[in-house]
This record gives sequence, C-alpha cells and structure tokens, in this order.
Amino acid sequence: MSTTSLTASLPVPDRAARLRDALLAIGFTADGLLELLGAPAYAALARSETVPALRATRGDGPLDTLVRLFLLQRPVTYEQARAALPLEEALADGWVREDAGEVRATVDVRPYGGPEGQDWFIVSDLGCAVGGASGARGRGEGVVLGVGGASTTLAGITVRTPVASALDLGTGSGIQALHATQHATRVTATDLNPRALDFARLTLALSGAPEADLRAGSLFEPVDSETFDLIVSNPPFVISPGARLTYRDGGMGGDDLCRTLVRQAGARLNDGGFAQFLANWQHVEGEEWQERLRSWVPPGCDAWIVQREVQDVTQYAELWLRDAGDHRDDPERYAARYEAWLDEFEARGTKAVGFGWITLRKSGAEEPSIVIEEWPHPVEQPLGETVLAHFARQDYLRSRDDAALLADHFVLAPEVVQEQVGLPGAEDPEHVVLRQNRGMRRATKVDAVGAGFAGVCDGTLSAGRILDAIAQLMGEDPVLLRDRTPQAIRLLVEEGFLEPATAG
Repeated sequence: MSTTSLTASLPVPDRAARLRDALLAIGFTADGLLELLGAPAYAALARSETVPALRATRGDGPLDTLVRLFLLQRPVTYEQARAALPLEEALADGWVREDAGEVRATVDVRPYGGPEGQDWFIVSDLGCAVGGASGARGRGEGVVLGVGGASTTLAGITVRTPVASALDLGTGSGIQALHATQHATRVTATDLNPRALDFARLTLALSGAPEADLRAGSLFEPVDSETFDLIVSNPPFVISPGARLTYRDGGMGGDDLCRTLVRQAGARLNDGGFAQFLANWQHVEGEEWQERLRSWVPPGCDAWIVQREVQDVTQYAELWLRDAGDHRDDPERYAARYEAWLDEFEARGTKAVGFGWITLRKSGAEEPSIVIEEWPHPVEQPLGETVLAHFARQDYLRSRDDAALLADHFVLAPEVVQEQVGLPGAEDPEHVVLRQNRGMRRATKVDAVGAGFAGVCDGTLSAGRILDAIAQLMGEDPVLLRDRTPQAIRLLVEEGFLEPATAG
C-alpha cells in the first residue's frame, strides 16, 4: 500500500444511505456474491485468490461491475460504473475516483452478513480486506484492515445479551462496534489510529447501523474512568521487535500490551459485565504458561481463558513476516528482520507463542473462578451462548457443596451423545465417551458409574438417589459411592455435559 493512498482523503459518510440502497438493489450482498461467483470462487476469495472471481465476473451486469470495482479493485468503464452506482454522488463523496475515463474504487467495500441476516458492509483500505484483492498484506504503517478470521472469531465468541453500554477498544474498521450496535444502547469505539475511526464511521454508515461514540487514543485512555457492561477488543497483539505496523504491533515489549489490557479491564467493567479479547502470550523457559495468564486476571473477575494454538518462535516470525509482505522484499532485508524477531525472543527466553481467547466477568466473588485450558479442536460458532452458560455453571458450582450437589436434579445436555469404544463382538466396551455436537464440541471418557449416571439424568431423581440405585445394581457400598462421585459430577457440569434441572 502506497503512502499516497494512506494520506488521501477518505469518503464522507453523509449520503451513505443512498449508496447502501443502490448496492442492495443490485444484490451486492454476501448471499448475492455467493450466487454470482459460485462456492469455489467465493471460497477462493477468502484465500486471497482472485482469478476464479475475475472469470466469474466477465459479464457486463451491475453486480459484476461492483465485484470487480470494490472487491477485486479493478477499473471499470464510466458507463459500467454509472449503471451500477449513483455515480455522481459516489464521485463527489469520494467512494470512487475517475482516472483517464475509467472509474476506480478508493476504498475496499466488502459485503458482510450479520448474525440475524443483516446485510452489512465493511469498509477498509484497498487490498486489505481478507478475501479482497490482495488479502491482509497491508504494508503502510497506518493501514486499516477489513474483516478477517480474527474479527469473526471475536464476534462469534462475544456474549450478546442486551446491555446499556459497550466499548470496542481498537476498533479498526469497526466490525465489533457494528455488532455491538445491535444489542447495546450506547457504543463507544476507540483506536490509536485516527484513520481507523474514519473507516469505522464509514462501516457503520454504509451498514445502516446506529452511530457510535468514536474516540482516538491508546488502550483505556480515551474513556478515562468510564465503566461498561461489555468490553471487546481485537488488539494489536502481535509480539514483535518494535511497532512497525499499527494494526498488529502493540508497541510494548513481549506480551505486555495484552497483559496491560486484561489487567486494566477489571476496573472498567460494571458489576456482571464481560470483557472479551483475542490475545497472544509468551511461553517462557522455566514458567508454566497457565500461571503466566493467571497472573493477568484482575481482582474481582472470573476468567475463562482458552489457548487455541501454539507456534514455535520460527513459525511465529515467519507468519507475521509474510503478513507484512516482507517475504517479497529484498532477501537480505527479510533475513535481517527475521534475525531481529529471533533476537527478541531469545532475549526474553521465549520458546513459543500462544494464541487464544480471554473472557472476564466482573463477579466480585471472594474466590473467583479462573479456568485456563488448551482446546485446539474444532468448535461451532457462534459461542456467545456457550460463554454465558460457562459462567452460569461456575456460579452454580460455587454455590454447592457436595451434599447440596447430591440433592440436586440434573438433565443430560440436549446435544450430548454417548459413544462406546471396544473390539467388535466384545461383551463390554473398553470405554465410554460422552461427546458434545455443539458449542465447544468436548468429549470426555466416563467409567461405568459415570455412563450410567449420565444416561438416567432426566431431572426426575436427585443425583444421590441415582447413585444409590447404581450402587445397588453394581453391588457397591452406596455411602462410598456417594463420597467418591461428586467430583466427577462437578466436572460433567463444569464442561456442559450435565445441566442442573432443579435445586434441592
């Protein structure tokens, strides 16, 4: 991305509603693109491969024109642009420009389907919408990216209960703020990069969403001591030597930016509020990564931290060097930058880098629930309801001693199935597995008691009475079975295999 494109004036949103109507009328939507391009070309765009989409848009129809103009960033003729757009307004407002009789886009406009079927548009710098003309390889310091895997992951895990106030910290092109406008009365969005706030304003306007309170500044500085019911952030979490690229490099040493963000979030949350982040963290020689993250959790907050991926330092450096397009530069410069990354990691004793999700809830509990786990397996998005249910289960378990737990009634979660594993023809299975088909898609081995217990949990009998019946069938001492089973029940409840039906 050239310096010129980053300093050029951005479109004005004043008449974005007129442009939105025109785009929708022609079918420039996520569904419309899939129908026009077909599944293979549509999927190829997500991989930043444009040839299939170019072949699919050889026609002269208005939708072909819009795809080439805004997604593939190819010039179109003046006549084609006029047939697809309110062209004079689009030129005057800066969405497109005329160049030697052709029309070119000034920004990347990507259709984006909302969670309830809304037709939204994400506006970003040219060539920087993942699935656009060049993928996320923006190289200008102030470049503003479009929607990508990290953005959709955070949007999917965010709790979507109605709230009075929400904060999108490091808004970028405004994706999280756009989602928040659907369930928050007041949305505040901040970014260190003033250009990002301009893009967020365009995204909201072109999507027909309510306006947000946009503020420039770093971390929580723009909101001072204000508090919120929901805080979300896809921060510049990349652990890098220096802060060359604003959109990804935090500018603090190691993982200090993510640690600072998490530690400061507790004081900015209202009681019962959630803060949800994507983050990177260091795996340091001689230190358990779980304990490193546990130290980040602010007082008075419950936490659920999920490590989704781990990369060694060479993989990590190569990933982000490619992201910036450094692999296409002079080989000696590439090698020097690679060396700088490895020097940084060696100096900090970093052997690997973890990536994952961090969710805080302001509970005020004297003994907060802090769950830190590694889960690299496939999940089913959206997970907002799963996150909400996780913390509800922590509240339930925190309020129950073993006697109260055995007096309660449980039901098997509706998406759970039982699998028996063993040799063909064997009388008894080697082991039994309970598996979730939704949400986190967990699986857990259970013994004969656990399988029998889960199988009859329909809310009719208390846990204690079920165990008494199992003890009688298996010839075990019911008192001993009651003594040794509550911990297993707690685990099944904590991981969502069992749900409390009634209490006491």
